[in-house]
Amino acid sequence: MSTMSTASTTQWLYALKNHGSKFGVERMALFAGALGNPERAFPSILVAGSNGKGSTAAMLEAIYRAGGLRTGLYTSPHLVRLGERVQIDRISLSDALISAYVEELAVVARGIADQDPEDSPSFFEFMTAMAFLEFNRRRVDVGIVEVGLGGRLDATNILSPAASVVTSISLEHTNLLGDTLEKIAAEKGGIIKVGVPVVLGLLPDAAEQVLRKIARERNAPVFSVRERFNVGEKVYPETNLAGAHQRANAALALLVVEVLRGQFPVDDAVARAALRKTEWAARWQTFTLSRSRQLIVDAAHNAEGAAAIEPLLEKLTPAPTIITGALGKERAEPLIATLARHARALVFVHIGQERACSFEELASCVPQGFRGTISCTSVEELFPALGECAVGEDGGAVVVVGSVYLAGEVLTQFLYGEKSGEPFLQDSLPVSRAF
Repeated sequence: MSTMSTASTTQWLYALKNHGSKFGVERMALFAGALGNPERAFPSILVAGSNGKGSTAAMLEAIYRAGGLRTGLYTSPHLVRLGERVQIDRISLSDALISAYVEELAVVARGIADQDPEDSPSFFEFMTAMAFLEFNRRRVDVGIVEVGLGGRLDATNILSPAASVVTSISLEHTNLLGDTLEKIAAEKGGIIKVGVPVVLGLLPDAAEQVLRKIARERNAPVFSVRERFNVGEKVYPETNLAGAHQRANAALALLVVEVLRGQFPVDDAVARAALRKTEWAARWQTFTLSRSRQLIVDAAHNAEGAAAIEPLLEKLTPAPTIITGALGKERAEPLIATLARHARALVFVHIGQERACSFEELASCVPQGFRGTISCTSVEELFPALGECAVGEDGGAVVVVGSVYLAGEVLTQFLYGEKSGEPFLQDSLPVSRAF
């Protein structure tokens, strides 16, 4: 067992965040090699995309677990607890085991840093290594791994997956991935391996053409939701997660299962039943409040995500009170433009992240002509005690929409009555670093 406390583990990981991170797979490959290459010990599915990758990964996990396989699930960022990132059969890694892993991995990391400080692993690489070791040691039958950022240069891309999945492509992280759909698709397409099946969600034509070209060059067979299903919600499989976009994600997950049935045999009826039971936090997640109100939490954080949940917002009567916050004005503008069409009141929150929009930036994104009220406050004031919410009219809905970090802060406060204790243990954008 580890001699490190949860607090000291947090401080140690926080120190890694202080040093930033570096885009590229070379350092992750070096770290994995020093650990005996645990990523080679289990079959995996690698899931990339601008939106929907977490939900799709959760659906795949639910299907394979229902089919009797031991599953590993690696996603990021977490909402409330760090251990959510690494799960075995949907059981999160405990604080004690995280501490033990950090103590073990720190020894290896120091040995690497002694040779070259630039090769010292980042926070995300520590978590990725932790996941791969846990999947290896628990002998998972399949590890479902969500790409952190992009694809080509993401730490998870040291895997040799059974299938490479791309859920969606939209403009995101343009300073790193490129300022066009084609450039971003090229980065996502970096997860395509020679001869390995590629499974595509509903993608813009320009992006899909880039991915298909990469696949041809690598002799990788391509399967797409658009070809497998007649496009439209009515023909997609049902899922427990709300929204037409989630049914499209369910269709993608089902297609992956069909493509890999020879390796991971799961009956179609079992797979469809699992989709109807899939749970994934902060995806139109609904709670009951006092005074006949509802609290809905969704991590839609950009233009594509906002468009996906707009049909759900349209169904809410009376018009909801919407709480929002975002990382970066390029995300905030299309998000708030959508929200303002459906809100009776907009409540802005400054998220506890270095890239978070200020109140002034958020307010500047409100379209002219918005007739509702606008206010600025904190998560603590909005959710003053466990299970309580201070806003919203009787019989109405309070909708939290925006950054996944905002969703995490709200769920921590609402479900546990405490302020998020891990605001810095999230993923920052890669930068050059020296350890």
